[in-house]
Amino acid sequence: MRLLLATTNEGKIRELRKILGDEGFEVIGLDDLETQDDLETGSTFAENALLKARYYHRLSGMPTIADDSGLAVDALNGAPGVYSARFAGVGATDPDRNLKLLEEMKDVPDEKRGAEFVCVAAFVWEGGEKIFTGTARGRLTREPRGTGGFGYDPLFFYEPFGKTFAQLTHEEKTAVSHRGKAFQQLTEWLKATF
Repeated sequence: MRLLLATTNEGKIRELRKILGDEGFEVIGLDDLETQDDLETGSTFAENALLKARYYHRLSGMPTIADDSGLAVDALNGAPGVYSARFAGVGATDPDRNLKLLEEMKDVPDEKRGAEFVCVAAFVWEGGEKIFTGTARGRLTREPRGTGGFGYDPLFFYEPFGKTFAQLTHEEKTAVSHRGKAFQQLTEWLKATF
């Protein structure tokens, strides 16, 4: 089955092609479609994921997957949350966002540096809509560690493995990450439904 993955984020595309491709689904990206940058107008991850999936499903006519994910930091009352990608302003890079987060957290003691990654994956097809949610709990480090992953991965310390997400192998991260959990649920549902 061919599925449209509604993202231009190369890190997400790599991760999700691996997860879904291993199960026999062909994943195509937005390369040949005109993309819309201002679709994330919702106030929750679920609203944003559905907005994107609905838009690209209408545009392409294909079964479409979209996700919205981000980092919710306890000491920042859940920020950056749905604004994770825009936390350091328009055009900011992953290192820019990480530096801003470290600056915001500089006076927060280690025991209060808890955070949660959240991912909501939406699937929209001719027959309806479905959403899947995954989370991962960890704490924020005081400096980036590791070179893998993307986004806030170098700052997100996952206690059970004693490493940041950026220090994990692809397989380790997929097994425990918010995105891996949400997309594993989606994959199981797709296999049972289509």
